Amino acid sequence: MAAVLPARSYVQALTAPGDAAWTTRTVDWLRDRGASPLVDTAENLWYGLHPPSDRPPEARDLPTVSTASAPSRDGAAALPQLVDAYGGRAVAGERTWQVRRLDARGAVLLATAFVRPDPEHAGVVAAVAWVRSTSVTAHLVAGTTIPGGAAWPGHADVPPRDVPALVATFNSGWRTQDISGGFRIGNQTWPRLQPGQATAVVDGRGRVDVGVWGRDFGVSSDVVAARQNLALVVDQGQVAAGLGSNRNHQWGYRDNQHQFTYRSGIGVDRSGDLVYVAGSGMTLEVLAQALRDAGAVRAMQLDVHDGFPFFAVWEHAHGADTPTKLLASMAHDANRYLQPDQRDFFYLTLPERGR
Repeated sequence: MAAVLPARSYVQALTAPGDAAWTTRTVDWLRDRGASPLVDTAENLWYGLHPPSDRPPEARDLPTVSTASAPSRDGAAALPQLVDAYGGRAVAGERTWQVRRLDARGAVLLATAFVRPDPEHAGVVAAVAWVRSTSVTAHLVAGTTIPGGAAWPGHADVPPRDVPALVATFNSGWRTQDISGGFRIGNQTWPRLQPGQATAVVDGRGRVDVGVWGRDFGVSSDVVAARQNLALVVDQGQVAAGLGSNRNHQWGYRDNQHQFTYRSGIGVDRSGDLVYVAGSGMTLEVLAQALRDAGAVRAMQLDVHDGFPFFAVWEHAHGADTPTKLLASMAHDANRYLQPDQRDFFYLTLPERGR
């Protein structure tokens, strides 16, 4: 009988609603039963035995190159200059913005690029997406299991009415069960939002901001959604002090921050525009450097490990709405989030007047 109950709960985890790989469901099931130290030890051993390559990346490891229309000269001026952190021989297309969407005025709406942020590992590639915040409306959606708590509005996917207006979809943060931070949509909050935590906020105009809850923003009628995830990794345009040592564990379990793994993060530049970064083989410090080098002045980490970082660019051409993954190595199909997902996520649409 003692063995039946765990077996039953495991089967329930494997068959629970929402998109998630069986490996993800298994790891989450183990963590929910107090096995996080065991999972962390196994992950640290695995990633320690598989460091990133010291060789330049191959073409298949690089982001997809776009052939979108060129913006006007004024329209391209807002794109931040990408810093050469690697310092070695450049790979074709490196630090070069590819325009993916233009707004009605011919200004850049969304652009992508890639950088190599790790001076010690030439093969590490970080893909960057830049989005003009004033030209999109941001949405935060609760997953079928994360953040959990009471039922949330919606169905854990992009509403069909918003699909024709999609500009981008991307992943959110860690499991709320594994952090002290909170989650909010409308007037519903669970878990509770914590002062001092890095927070991605959507205001009443649909703009995204990233900062510290209680310092940069707090509970107000203008905050319609908020997602917390540990502490800022970039603040005031600099990699956060103490990030490399993480002595207070404010960025999670210390050894996990040194894993060479898939990571993602989100920030805002000096103009308040959105910067998203993701790539494999990065430590947390390298992710932070990539966000800073891509122009972020405040940034936070999002989800980590294979299968979780995800960003799709939605382009409209020839009468069809077509998604393309920021990196081909990202798990899931490009149209992820059109079906209910177990984890919360963000999506961006054209504002009503721009549809």
